[in-house]
Amino acid sequence: MTTDHLARRTIISTLLSTALSAALALAPAAPAFAAAAPVATPVVTGLPDFTDLIDKVGPAVVNIRTTEKIKAGQGQPGEEEMQEFLRRFFGQGGQGTPGARNPRRRAPQPEQEIQRGIGSGFVISADGLILTNAHVVEGADDVIVTLTDRRELKAKVLGADKRTDVAVLKVDGANMPFLRIGDSNKIRVGEWVIAIGSPFNLENSVTAGIISAKARDTGDYLPLIQSDVAVNPGNSGGPLINMRGEVVGINSQIATLSGGYNGISFAVPIDEAIRVSDQLRKSGKVARGRLGVQIGEVSKDVAESLGMGRARGAEVSLVEAGGPADKAGIRTGDIILKFNGTAIEKSADLPRQVGASTIGSKASVTVWRKGQQVDIPVTIALLEEDKAAAKPVPKKPKAEAVANALGLHVSNLTDAQKKDMKIDGVLVDAAEGAAAQAGVSAGDMILQINNVEVKEARQFNELVAKLDPKKPVALLVRRDNPQGAATTAYLVIRPRS
Repeated sequence: MTTDHLARRTIISTLLSTALSAALALAPAAPAFAAAAPVATPVVTGLPDFTDLIDKVGPAVVNIRTTEKIKAGQGQPGEEEMQEFLRRFFGQGGQGTPGARNPRRRAPQPEQEIQRGIGSGFVISADGLILTNAHVVEGADDVIVTLTDRRELKAKVLGADKRTDVAVLKVDGANMPFLRIGDSNKIRVGEWVIAIGSPFNLENSVTAGIISAKARDTGDYLPLIQSDVAVNPGNSGGPLINMRGEVVGINSQIATLSGGYNGISFAVPIDEAIRVSDQLRKSGKVARGRLGVQIGEVSKDVAESLGMGRARGAEVSLVEAGGPADKAGIRTGDIILKFNGTAIEKSADLPRQVGASTIGSKASVTVWRKGQQVDIPVTIALLEEDKAAAKPVPKKPKAEAVANALGLHVSNLTDAQKKDMKIDGVLVDAAEGAAAQAGVSAGDMILQINNVEVKEARQFNELVAKLDPKKPVALLVRRDNPQGAATTAYLVIRPRS
């Protein structure tokens, strides 16, 4: 740096210091607390070069083509869509009448194989184990894997799990290039990642981007990784790879209104995918634990009304008769706060933790009940794919209603109803005002008010009379659903302004 440059910087620094001192002298006195330290800003030196990385990992990514056998006269998949395309753009079904077929097209022969779909996958072992998405191979009669050296190998599906969208394939191979498995728990938002796959059947296409978010609640039994890596139809099942050449996810979904890439894509975390694939390799299916409850989110108003402090946990809206939770003593209206000591911050956390539990194992469930925490031991059962809905709650004739300050008219349940439903509570004959606005309606049954169980109409009205009119009230309401099982949920009645 020259002397002239240094002199100019010194003069500017002096002028700025003088101006700042004057401004501080005129400003009002600041409160006496330490100033927050500025956030350190890392220096960005340049964009990454992916060339060596792609040369290293590319050979382990494969194209997956699936075929389906059809019978004569069945028609090919997509034929109706093609006819619709012709009608829209040419006004008719091709060169003939609407829906007419090209007479030169050969009719499908018995057991003719036609291409069903295109996807991607990646090799995870030298002997030919391949991971992909379950939806890539769903319904396929044959699965053909194409390597980067143009070899085509027929693959066997060892197992597929729809809930996590993970499938495991096996091809006959030796000394095959394979990808290293990374740790999806250590990924950081903002780090660079690449995707390799076959979008629109363009094999070994590479796109790059960054991790946009972790643990997105778009999956059923697992949170997904969000990135802005371009992913399109055909990328499904391909790897999401970090800058160390490790797989951190399986590209699975896109958020789109057009069917194409819109800047948001989702990947199955590789840790979960490997856990699922291990079970698929051993038994061809995934065994998941089950509690036998239906759950919902806990709102801020419900949490405050029940004295929980902040919204957290999973609200039990239905307990399956004879299920693990029922046998253990978990009740509708309980708020599940912990499972085996791990906090349940949102309802989606519970099925993931329960699902990963060993069948037949003992678990500790911590619930919020009547203003305090209760630990309940539960034996985990096997999750069945299709569980029959519980029997709906029968309605009873409307009895003489008693008005209360919440705008509710309630009456007692009959002894037969209490025995049949195994509950105590009151029947809502009519709801008006704040109660109606909160969603309470005739035919509902009120089981609790705040943290107090409801036994009969007189007791309920006495509890209502003692409420603070300035505070919201949480009612645990059970509702008959004609299409299925009765459900239970907290409804909050807010004070009138």
